[in-house]
Amino acid sequence: MIEVLKPYPEMRASGVEWLPVLPDGWQMRRAKYSFSEVDDRSEAGGEELLSVSHKTGVTPRSQKNITMFMAETYEGHKVCRPGDVVVNTMWAWMAAVGVSHHTGIVSPAYGIYRPRTINEFAPKFLDYLLRTEVYRAEYLRSSRGITTSRLRLYPPDFLNISFVQPPLNEQQTIVRFLDWHGAQTAKLIRGKRKLVSLLNEQKQTIIHRAVTSGLDQPKRKRFSGLTWLGDVPEDWKVQRLRSVSSRITSGSRGWSRYAADQGPLFIRIANLSRNGLHLRYGDTVRLVLPIKELGEASRTRARAGDLLLSITAFIGSVAVVPDDLGEAYVSQHVACCRLIPEVNARWIGYVLLSPVGQTHGTLSMYGGTKQGLSLNDVKNYIVLLPPRHVQDELVQFIDRSTQEISDSISAVENEISLLQEFRTRLIADVVTGKLDVRAAAASLPAIAEAEPAEALVDDDDLDEAADAVEDEELAA
Repeated sequence: MIEVLKPYPEMRASGVEWLPVLPDGWQMRRAKYSFSEVDDRSEAGGEELLSVSHKTGVTPRSQKNITMFMAETYEGHKVCRPGDVVVNTMWAWMAAVGVSHHTGIVSPAYGIYRPRTINEFAPKFLDYLLRTEVYRAEYLRSSRGITTSRLRLYPPDFLNISFVQPPLNEQQTIVRFLDWHGAQTAKLIRGKRKLVSLLNEQKQTIIHRAVTSGLDQPKRKRFSGLTWLGDVPEDWKVQRLRSVSSRITSGSRGWSRYAADQGPLFIRIANLSRNGLHLRYGDTVRLVLPIKELGEASRTRARAGDLLLSITAFIGSVAVVPDDLGEAYVSQHVACCRLIPEVNARWIGYVLLSPVGQTHGTLSMYGGTKQGLSLNDVKNYIVLLPPRHVQDELVQFIDRSTQEISDSISAVENEISLLQEFRTRLIADVVTGKLDVRAAAASLPAIAEAEPAEALVDDDDLDEAADAVEDEELAA
């Protein structure tokens, strides 16, 4: 049995306002005394490409389940090595920071900081520490810029931040405890995600049956004209998305630099889902647009009833803009389709969410070899069109038939979210000295290997995909 965690018996003043006290024997040292900035450049760009995320730190891009445009060359990108601290200068205020466990390359816009000596910090301890909320707030305070969207955490300011430093053996004890806790938490989350996956399969079965056959069985059918689609109900039309849209566009390149924590919603691929037509609000970014962009804003503004599609990562992610969304704009990685009044937007959304839309999206990717969709690809999506009154009936049927399943999914996802929130809070309390894990760690069973950070964040990695494509845009 693991002992209940308690505060440290003796505390002392830390000397910094944002973290007033520390356990006796712990230190606060400015980063500049332990790390120095390095600027090694890749000659050919052939090293492993790394991604820096506020959720999982520094990880190989190859480990991300992402389909996206890639740069033609990575020549001149910065090289980092195991133990280096890597900071996304432009997204540091979101805690896009981590310690690399790999040799690889990152954007030239990032900061890389190498330890001056060995055995001063355990790399995994720093990896846990540097993405806590207290450090995110410190990055925000130390960054420079007029608005949040313009904030940059420059090397002198990062190196001036104080790092919490327990004795090395205690850092290793903390890492052992948090790794063990991460393994137990990941096991719980995996079980719940498996249940969500099974429930989503039930939803997909209902949607697919309604989208391809309607409600009346048996019903006369005819050949659709497409081998992969087969037969469809006799009175249904097979058309392209462009024929039911008055406009199909995507967001403006470079708007990520206007990202903020206030203002209109910036709809990214992280906000779309492949399991429903709702927008996901778990990881939102806001916008503060300068006057020069206000004219362009009218083109990229999402309105109620618009159909949204991911075009550079997680092809097949869909959403229909709800009536109560308010002011919002799409990113360059999201297609926005304004549908004609004669069609039910939710029906078109269900068609694209079904295997009909998913198969067409895959085929548009040339069997998965093309990295992303063009707007012409989006315009050519196949949609099935029953008469309007049938569309409405089928949407009501799908909504009603899947409501209980959706409620169950929401309940399980809420449980997952609570586990993740507890995990985040526990990490912060342990690495900043609020909770003493020494006795608990001494009684832990051995674990073969720590869980990867991805096991403890969103299962579908949509947030990670959003981070990756925004990283690529900022690096361009």
